[in-house]
Amino acid sequence: MRYLETKPPVFTLTAGPVDAYPEVLRALGTTVLYDYDPAFQALFETVTLKAQKALGCDLPPLILQGEPVLALEGAAASLIARDDVVLNLASGVYGKGFGYWAARYARKVEEIEVPYDTAIDPDQVRAFLKENPEVRVVCVCNHDTPSGTLNDIDAIGAVTAEAGALLIVDAVSSWAGMRTGPTESRAAVYVTGPNKCLGCPPALSLVAVSQAGWEKIEANPDAPFASMLSLTDWKNAWKKTEAFPFTPSVAEINGLDAALDRYLAEGPEAVWARHALTARVCREGIKGMGIELWPVTEDIASPTATAVRMPEGIDAGPVLAEARARYGVSMSAGRAETLGKLIRIGHMGPTAQPAYALLAVSALGGALKALGAKVDVAAGLAAAQAAWDAAIDQ
Repeated sequence: MRYLETKPPVFTLTAGPVDAYPEVLRALGTTVLYDYDPAFQALFETVTLKAQKALGCDLPPLILQGEPVLALEGAAASLIARDDVVLNLASGVYGKGFGYWAARYARKVEEIEVPYDTAIDPDQVRAFLKENPEVRVVCVCNHDTPSGTLNDIDAIGAVTAEAGALLIVDAVSSWAGMRTGPTESRAAVYVTGPNKCLGCPPALSLVAVSQAGWEKIEANPDAPFASMLSLTDWKNAWKKTEAFPFTPSVAEINGLDAALDRYLAEGPEAVWARHALTARVCREGIKGMGIELWPVTEDIASPTATAVRMPEGIDAGPVLAEARARYGVSMSAGRAETLGKLIRIGHMGPTAQPAYALLAVSALGGALKALGAKVDVAAGLAAAQAAWDAAIDQ
């Protein structure tokens, strides 16, 4: 039996959008209140303060009414002034892409770019900032999802602070799946969303802005206001006594409330451990089949997605199609420069469970084998199971 392309897959193991937690789905189906009903205004304030606790930030974060691409562009528009020199750090497609937004607003954009299977060296950033003291803003992607690689944003944040510059962090697909946060990274603007590791559908953004970040934004005469891109418009909207800039996504706030409750109840460290174990089980299974991981070293491999390098002569597109048609398992392709070269297996939210890693190994291995690749699926599954069992027995 092969699954029709027009039918939903049985399992979605992508790098986003991801499946939503059952608690979130139930909350999305609850009553949609008028946004100026006192009950909703109180809920919005409560959810914002829960998000502050989850993020560990000093000031209440913004909940923007759009998926995180809105917040990332808004961060560039709000923080970067026309006379600023910006350093963009590009270790992947998304990091590279942020540079194009930065260029719309900055006087000049410099860039450190490395191969998309490696990570940014904080010492290289330090040296660049020392030689270029005019840099006012540094931009970095924590988990560049199209490569499955991590940048050390805490170390990069430290060297950025040393140089007196401000840091914009894209933590969309890392936050809530690993130990990372706006305080540890010293970010002026830290952008994430509930649509990845928090297990919500794509519709909202979470943005933590530091005091220094707000001072820079409020001094920027070109920062947007009365705009979908404005961070300033939402600065005080979390208070139940304040007006919303425009109608918030009421149902999605209900879902975010449930997701935050779940995250805080399970405990962040337990959630991070679950994501890390799932990734470890998956990586051991991939290697056990005789397939290479995309990152050059595992110490920069993300716990929220595993990027798998395609064997010589095999394009990722047919493999993804075969896995979906043969097994009903949907996984992610690469993007731009990594398209066709790798497959991404997401470990985010509900799918951050080791059992899903075994399923991914089985489906990917079976698809590769069906297309003529030399893989040992049984050995891969045995290696994945051994990694899981070792964690249980510790």
